Amino acid sequence: MAHLLGAEALHLEVPTKVVFDAVTVGVSEGDRIGIVGRNGDGKSSLLMMLAGRREPDGGRVTRRSGVTIGVLDQEDRFEPGETVGNAVVGDMPEHEWAGNPRVRDVIAGLVGDLDWQAEVESLSGGQRRRVALARLLAGDWEILALDEPTNHLDVEAISWLADHLKRRWPANAGALLVVTHDRWFLDEVANLTWEVHDRVVDSFEGGYAAYILQRVERDRQAAAIEQKRQNLARKELAWLRRGAPARTSKPKFRIDAANELIADVPEIRDRVGLQSLAVARLGKEVVNLLDVGVNYGDRVVLEDVEWLLAPGERTGILGVNGAGKSTLLGLIAGTVEPTSGRVKRGKTVKVATLTQRLDELEEHLHEPVRVVISRLRSSFTVGSGSKAQELTPGQMLERMGFTSAQLSTPVKDLSGGQKRRLQLLLILLDQPNVLILDEPTNDLDTDMLAAIEDLLDSWPGTLIVVSHDRYFLERVTDQQYAILDRRLRHLPGGVDEYLTLREGEQRGSKSDSASSSATALQPRGGTSGGSGGAASGASVAPSALSGAELRAAEKELAAVERKMERLQADIAKSRAGLAELDQADYQLLAVEMAKITAVEDEVAALEERWLELSELLG
Repeated sequence: MAHLLGAEALHLEVPTKVVFDAVTVGVSEGDRIGIVGRNGDGKSSLLMMLAGRREPDGGRVTRRSGVTIGVLDQEDRFEPGETVGNAVVGDMPEHEWAGNPRVRDVIAGLVGDLDWQAEVESLSGGQRRRVALARLLAGDWEILALDEPTNHLDVEAISWLADHLKRRWPANAGALLVVTHDRWFLDEVANLTWEVHDRVVDSFEGGYAAYILQRVERDRQAAAIEQKRQNLARKELAWLRRGAPARTSKPKFRIDAANELIADVPEIRDRVGLQSLAVARLGKEVVNLLDVGVNYGDRVVLEDVEWLLAPGERTGILGVNGAGKSTLLGLIAGTVEPTSGRVKRGKTVKVATLTQRLDELEEHLHEPVRVVISRLRSSFTVGSGSKAQELTPGQMLERMGFTSAQLSTPVKDLSGGQKRRLQLLLILLDQPNVLILDEPTNDLDTDMLAAIEDLLDSWPGTLIVVSHDRYFLERVTDQQYAILDRRLRHLPGGVDEYLTLREGEQRGSKSDSASSSATALQPRGGTSGGSGGAASGASVAPSALSGAELRAAEKELAAVERKMERLQADIAKSRAGLAELDQADYQLLAVEMAKITAVEDEVAALEERWLELSELLG
């Protein structure tokens, strides 16, 4: 493959340390490189030096003559008063960008639902990120350098972006450089992984899963100081092989070598032990949402929500921004009251929420970390049974990536990732038995995410997670639900099923919009011949049914209505029966919910057929 970009003997220093020392790397056509490493080790600095945005203190960056590089920064910058349309296509005439398939694909995938005339400054963080991405992807670049492109994006947008990048930069064209903490995204788009650590850059073949495998192989031969890091990586490798079946089929993932490396690694969670501990701490009843609805004025946010949380249940919640995820979490936490239905809460339930804000730290900003944690419990139990461990807050801090020197650091001087870790630690030390995590992966690097996942593996309680980080969601939860059309729906097929359902919703929305447009443009009077005659004929098509066809359609419509009524009654009966089941048997509850979901899917299909028949019969 032809060489596009390279760096020789790069040297970079900041006031407190040497970031890079004699680093040499190269980028060729077809390379899709994911850049990973701990916060502060220089990932973004490396990307910006290669992109020409930052000058190294030593060494040089070389580029092939005429090569074009597009850059996405971590912060999205726009001109004051700039509109969405102007930000994406600039002054390009409409016939030019509308005639470009790539630009049309980018607009439809990222900003198709936004007001073209809206000022970008008025948009949410996620919407601004999509506009920034659309602006970049609408351009014609040979190399893309993306710094945290998935920040603020939801699961759907991340999935679209991964698919677009793979289609746009196949094995024989251009190159892609991506700094990201989103491990699912890395595994989807990268065919090479660079790990930035200790002033060097190590290169690994493949995406995140292959990188973890190779790192375990490397760490296995390392000195004892790497032992802890090695064990975490081996545990993550075990999950990648056992817990995520979709990943095991990838050719780049050397299955035999992986199986050998994890032969003695136990399951990531002792589910039986954690379940028994959760029942002991919570009793059989946790939080039950019974036919709950929530309205804000005339706006219906949630309706007909029936959810019985079991002790030890680990659930991920999906939904677009504004779907009602925060409202659902508020119902569980007790900060939101239902408009209809009721919420039953167990007597021993103690709910804690890790919010997207850092409220827990506000009153401690000027205190050293050591002082803040000294006010809490003197020990924390992790694991269960014979594997249980008592850890001091200091040991917990070490496990969360803090050094002994940082114990004397005032909270206000901690980095965003360190504050996030301290926030989680304060919550865990308070010993809740129901834990809600609202976007917990913000500001955390891949190593620290693995450490937090390891900690949560031994936490006994009910866990509810809202996150756009698909990898984290699948890693720490055992089942997923989605808020779709104001209702809570179980997803036996996980995130993939959610994306399929959302794609169907969007197709239906576009179809309805197209139908409305066609109806509005349709001639009002009957005309003979030409296109007007065709339109008129289409509008009266139902009356063209023969007597036999008409009777058959009416008969089928009646049959569909009867079946829908019967299935709706079955669903109501099954949901009522859930209350009679042993709430501690979460596996049985999951099976029963899956049965109910299957019947609901059947009802949805019947509703579509009912609509078709109704339109046919006029």
